[in-house]
Amino acid sequence: MAKKRRPRTQTSAPAAARIGEDGQVPVVGAREPCPCGSGRRYKACHGRAAAQAATELVRRPFEGLTGECDWVALRELVPAATVPLTLRGGLPADVPSLTLGTVLPMAWPALRRDDGAVLLGVQNDTPTGDLSRDLADVLTRALEAKPGSPVSAERPEPEGPRLQDLLDPDAPFEPEVREGFEFWLDDAEQASGEVAASLERANAAAVPTARLTGVSAAYWCRTPEKNHLRWVMPHAEEALLDALARLHAAGATSLGEGTRLVGSFRAHGLTVPVWDLPTEMGAEACEEPAAAFEARLGEALAATGPLSGEERRARSGLTNRQITLN
Repeated sequence: MAKKRRPRTQTSAPAAARIGEDGQVPVVGAREPCPCGSGRRYKACHGRAAAQAATELVRRPFEGLTGECDWVALRELVPAATVPLTLRGGLPADVPSLTLGTVLPMAWPALRRDDGAVLLGVQNDTPTGDLSRDLADVLTRALEAKPGSPVSAERPEPEGPRLQDLLDPDAPFEPEVREGFEFWLDDAEQASGEVAASLERANAAAVPTARLTGVSAAYWCRTPEKNHLRWVMPHAEEALLDALARLHAAGATSLGEGTRLVGSFRAHGLTVPVWDLPTEMGAEACEEPAAAFEARLGEALAATGPLSGEERRARSGLTNRQITLN
């Protein structure tokens, strides 16, 4: 007995009527018939490319933003900090301020306060491989959210705006590192319930951190056994590793007695050298040696000759100790 031929899936409208005037196939539900009229489900047809675009990892999501290195630091290194943000064209009339924060209460991606002000969190789980697009989507919805409500994360449209499209490229990006998370609320003393508990837990876990003022995107932190300096650098990775190897072979990577360059890690397409510091060395004591190191690094970056044998060995040691965070 011959098999019955399976009827072709019917679309709810002729394909030509469902495709936009620009020729683009509109986004529909994954299990719906594809608007192109193929008879296949969207996820198995044009939705496949959209899904791939949404999950593709953007290795330098903050590239092109003012303060890219500090964006990386706030995402990966700094427990508590805030930065005022400026939109292209200014804020909506009913939004008095827009502030980027490291972590928000209950790990919310964004929060619109009762007065209409918007807080955007940079440290939260995101649904796709493009962190900039994910944050831009949350920001867009937060600006339109009802005052007094949190904003959840959702999968953005593959062609949706990115932070680079929304933020004013000429506005400064100047993080203010804070001792705790009281910036969550207008009056932290009035916090209660889950928010109060979340605030208490977050403050207890926050590692004391300070941003150096003499160099860019260098962050000191205190831990029980030793202090550290973690410095997010904008230079191309290969050139930076060569320069660090030249300095290491020359014994010029130290920031003073008892300090040591212990390695580096990658974060969002940038390289972050890390130094161990003595417990008695605070952030202020790092300022002068960090500025001096920056000058030495500039000279090493300008060198064009091949690495010596000792420098190659130093470079191998640095790369062997390198960790990739994302």
